[in-house]
Amino acid sequence: MNPETREAFRKYEMLYTKKYLQYASALSPHIRNADIIHMIIQYIEVPIKFRAEYLYEKKIVWYLISLNPAAVPLLEANPDKIDWSCLSRNPAAIHLLEANQDKIDWYRLSTNPAAIHLLEANPDKIDWYWLSDNPAAIHLLEANPDKIDWAGLSWNPAAIHLLEANLNKIDWKCLTRNPAAVHLLEANPNKIIWRRLSENPWAVPLLEANPDKIDWNWLSVNPAAIHLLEANPDKIVWYRLSENPAAIHLLEANPDKIDWLLLFWNPAATHIFLKHPNRFSSHLFQYPDIFTTDKDILAKCRKLLTF
Repeated sequence: MNPETREAFRKYEMLYTKKYLQYASALSPHIRNADIIHMIIQYIEVPIKFRAEYLYEKKIVWYLISLNPAAVPLLEANPDKIDWSCLSRNPAAIHLLEANQDKIDWYRLSTNPAAIHLLEANPDKIDWYWLSDNPAAIHLLEANPDKIDWAGLSWNPAAIHLLEANLNKIDWKCLTRNPAAVHLLEANPNKIIWRRLSENPWAVPLLEANPDKIDWNWLSVNPAAIHLLEANPDKIVWYRLSENPAAIHLLEANPDKIDWLLLFWNPAATHIFLKHPNRFSSHLFQYPDIFTTDKDILAKCRKLLTF
C-alpha cells in the first residue's frame, strides 16, 4: 500500500472509529448495557443446541468480543479466538497484551489509554496519528510536538491547552466534535461546521442559540438534544434517532419508524431486541457491560440465542 493510500485509509478509519467508539467502545461514557455474554459464559460448554462458536450467521463475532472490556474472562478462556488487532484497543486486556507483545497491533494500541506504559517502552512502534487522539498520551505529545497529527489532536478532549496555543494548526472539522472545545468554537463561529456540531452533546446551548443552523439529521443522534427533538418531532430523522441511546422512549413509542440495522449500534437498545428476537444482531457483543445474573433476562437470552 503506497503512503498516500495508507494515509487516506487511516483517516477514513479514524473518522469511522470515532463514530463507533462514541457508542460501542470502552472509551464511551454512554455505554452501560446488560444482557448477552453472561449467558455465553454460562452455556459455552453445555451440550445444547446453542454452541459458543455458532450464533447469528453461525458464529460469535469474536472481533467484537475482543473489543469488549467486560468479555475478558471469556477471551482468557478462548485465547485461540482472540482478535489481537481489536484486543489491542481493549483497555481491560492489558495483561493479555503484555503477555503477548508479539501479537499486539501497535497501530491500534496507540489509541488505548491503558497502554501508555507499553507505548513508552516501545516508542519506535507508536502510531502518532492515533496517539494524537489518545487522551492519556498528552505528555508524550507534549514531548514530541513535531510528531503530533493535528487532525487527531483536534478530536482529543485532553489536548485543549495544546490546541489553544496552536489555533492555526487546528482541524476545525474534527474540533467541532470535540466535547471540550465548545469555547473555542464560540470564539470562532465562522469556522464551525454546523452539521458536525449538531452531533456534539456539549454544544447544545450553542445550537439552541442558533436554531436555524441546526442539522436535524445529525441532531437526531445527539443524546443531549432529546428535548429539541421532542419539541420538533416533524424534524426527527428516524434512522439517525435509532442510534441515539437517549431516545429509547421515542423509539419504543414509534417501532414502525425504527431502523433496525442502525439500532444494532445503540447500546441502550438490548431490551428492544429481547422483545423482537427476529431482529437480533451480533453487534450486541460489543457492549461493555453485558453481564447479568437476572434469571428473567437470561431466560429471554436463552430463547433468543438458541436455534
